[in-house]
Amino acid sequence: MTDEDAAQPNLKTSHMRWMKPILDALKELGGKASPSEVREQIAGDLHLTQDELSATRGKREVNKFGNEVAFARNALVFGGYIDGGERGIWKLTNKGITVDMTDELASDIIRKLNRYGRDQRALKTSSANAVGDSGVPEKRYWSYRPGSGAKKWQECQDGSVMLIGWGKIGDISQYDSRSEIQQRLRDSYEMDGIPRNAARMLWQFANDMKPGDVVVAIAGTRTILGIGEVQSDYEHYEKAADDFNNARQVSWMTVDDDDSTLRSEKQFHNKTLNDITPNLDMVRQIDELMNDDGEEGDDALIVEEIPLDPYSRKDFLNEVYVGEHTYDNLVSALERKKNIILMGAPGVGKTFIAKRLAYSIMGEKDPSRVTMVQFHQNYSYEDFMFGYRPTPTGGFERKYGVFYEFCKKAEEDEERPYYFVIDEINRGNLSKIFGELFMLIENDKRGLSLRLPDADELFSIPGNVFIIGMMNTADRSLAMIDYALRRRFAFVELTPGFATAGFGKYADSLNNDRFNRLIAAVETLNNEISRDDSLGKGFRIGHSYFCGLNSETVDEQLPLIVEYELIPLIEEYWFDDPAKAEAESENLRAAIR
Repeated sequence: MTDEDAAQPNLKTSHMRWMKPILDALKELGGKASPSEVREQIAGDLHLTQDELSATRGKREVNKFGNEVAFARNALVFGGYIDGGERGIWKLTNKGITVDMTDELASDIIRKLNRYGRDQRALKTSSANAVGDSGVPEKRYWSYRPGSGAKKWQECQDGSVMLIGWGKIGDISQYDSRSEIQQRLRDSYEMDGIPRNAARMLWQFANDMKPGDVVVAIAGTRTILGIGEVQSDYEHYEKAADDFNNARQVSWMTVDDDDSTLRSEKQFHNKTLNDITPNLDMVRQIDELMNDDGEEGDDALIVEEIPLDPYSRKDFLNEVYVGEHTYDNLVSALERKKNIILMGAPGVGKTFIAKRLAYSIMGEKDPSRVTMVQFHQNYSYEDFMFGYRPTPTGGFERKYGVFYEFCKKAEEDEERPYYFVIDEINRGNLSKIFGELFMLIENDKRGLSLRLPDADELFSIPGNVFIIGMMNTADRSLAMIDYALRRRFAFVELTPGFATAGFGKYADSLNNDRFNRLIAAVETLNNEISRDDSLGKGFRIGHSYFCGLNSETVDEQLPLIVEYELIPLIEEYWFDDPAKAEAESENLRAAIR
């Protein structure tokens, strides 16, 4: 057994058990049939009782049989045993006709499907860590209108799909840009204006949406019809009977309530498809609905408990350009104080380091236990803890802030650490933001309860909450950290990582003399900055300016980095000595000639 196999959950699940019956039913039905015909055939073949067919799961009574069969069909499409190209029809492929579906093969299909979904989410966040490291959820959440008046909702449920119109333009994946889609829409539908919104929606549906994303089917502005998890890449149906021939496979969980609808607390936008990920209140509401429909950990949307990717000290040192001694000091300081501040010059990778430090201590990449915020001059206690906000009806309601909710979440999972990351911590009015938390964040005051102002409630910060702050030492406009807060944090200075083993390997991989000369020139410049009484080592240039390059484009990128990133910084440093700024700028230019 491999380490990967050992990390997998027991895959002989209720979903897996339906794969062979689906294939057998389709063979008996001549190789293709509608979803309802397949379900009826399975029920007859297996002599299922009415109780088994009508059994539900969760508080909202999702039909268990239909949900499990729908996911099993999606897994068979992924494995190439069912053709997903014809809407409303389940059709065997040649591979599906001849296969002998065993438990071992079904297990392997689900394992690969889970790995694929995990890899797609990783690809979505690997090119730039803006999403994963910004506090916004790494998977996306979408609101979706299944046709005018939700007329396609039943078809979407029956076929375990979501459908988008504008079918006259053909397969969306053939277009390289939104502008191409716009032009084709104008030509195909004889439009006078520019269909920017429709082109954007189609582009997002085909390119931005990924397996693992969450879709909320809606009607009107507040009615939630169902919640689903995307199971496939974009698909185009050539033989659709109407305009709705753009699809993705989705495992739907209906949320029928007593009155057949569920009212959303938040108002949805009037778009066919809308990325609601940045609306954290709305995302939180959707997550609560999903969790409410689970029963003893049996979630109607989550097919398997997908193992998280491991992340170790070695992974951190390979990915982050700091030395082993610095890493060990970071971990030790965080364990001892529970609160640390990463301080350093621009470009030393403070933001990049923070989340990966948390992962390395966890031993796995679990973004659900890491939250990031950014302080600014208008950030307040109400944003951080709680306050009263106006309502659409003219009144006020209490709204809890991000740190309050984070602590409550960590409190329910006290066996595992949680990390709260604050970017630009010294940009905010810290006394105003933290309030009574000045005392509660101390490592020996964790678990101590205080009564919150204007609330009949006791609050404490759990012992498994760790705070990682970041501050830029080169920003002269920022005030000093409050001394009362300073003694509650350990301050760790991060330095440019040009001399680390990780950066050395990166430079070797580029194998570029101009790059090496530029790095040498920057190190010389950093020595000059450190010696300058008006600047000092806190103003040195960090290594992240030079990360993310590859051997094919490095020669094109170096002049852009020098002219538009480094030289403006130098001119700011020596704004009162133009001759000095020009001389140092010329040294950098000369290094890449």
